[in-house]
Amino acid sequence: MSTPGFHEVRFPIEIALGARGGPERRTEIVTTSTGREERNARWALSRRRYDAGYGVRSIDGLAAIVAFFEERRGRLHGFRFRDRLDWTSASGNAPPAPFDQTIGTGDGTQAAFPLVKVYGANFAPYGRPISKPVQGSVRVAVAGVEQTAGTHFNCDTTTGIVTFLSGHVPATGAAVTAGFSFDVPVRFDTDFLEIDLSAFEAGAIPSIPLVEIRS
Repeated sequence: MSTPGFHEVRFPIEIALGARGGPERRTEIVTTSTGREERNARWALSRRRYDAGYGVRSIDGLAAIVAFFEERRGRLHGFRFRDRLDWTSASGNAPPAPFDQTIGTGDGTQAAFPLVKVYGANFAPYGRPISKPVQGSVRVAVAGVEQTAGTHFNCDTTTGIVTFLSGHVPATGAAVTAGFSFDVPVRFDTDFLEIDLSAFEAGAIPSIPLVEIRS
């Protein structure tokens, strides 16, 4: 029996680029006897859901998904997924820059800063934790000056934690910013892939549900 875990491997990107899906929230709505609504957010963080079946274009692609599913043991092991709409810290899917997102303010002692991407600005901005940045994509600046990876800081691409090295901890009041590209940690949301080859050849789309993993 395998132990549930996370495999640091990306879902086939050519299939991911054709997937459909997006963020999900859980809101409880109660209508009172006077007709007024009371709304309560059940989840503090949103959760992405996708159907990757829309990205399967060939028998070879379908076979690759079956192999990927089997190696993940269905829902057991998580993996990385590239969301074609939302994969970078920059707006408009531009390449990441070191000033894209504010991830903290120095106090002279704090060395570790988690990556975050903020959505919105004026009313109720939402800070989304980013735990799966892409290797080599993370750029960091302190007080407007870009830092050098491996010299001033390191980033753990399995957790999204930026850690400043000794002698380079941000000074009190210094803004810490970052830019990065990232994947979404997901798992299959089924233990059964129903594959009908004749239907697929006739143009039917197989259902391959994926759901974001929240730690």
